[in-house]
Amino acid sequence: MIEITCNDRLGKKVRVKCNPDDTIGDLKKLVAAQTGTKWERIVLKKWYTIFKDHITLQDYEINDGMNLELYYK
Repeated sequence: MIEITCNDRLGKKVRVKCNPDDTIGDLKKLVAAQTGTKWERIVLKKWYTIFKDHITLQDYEINDGMNLELYYK
């Protein structure tokens, strides 16, 4: 299990526990459950890289304790 922190820079900071072999879409669903938004509206970024839904966290080299930026469409 790894823990990822998602921050939307507007006051919401969410910590999510997931597995490294989960997809970005699964991570979005976990974040959506904690923030109360629809998972389709969530965009996860790190600098200028927008993460695609079907790729796993391992492939993006997202490790334990990483911070991701949370945006809404």
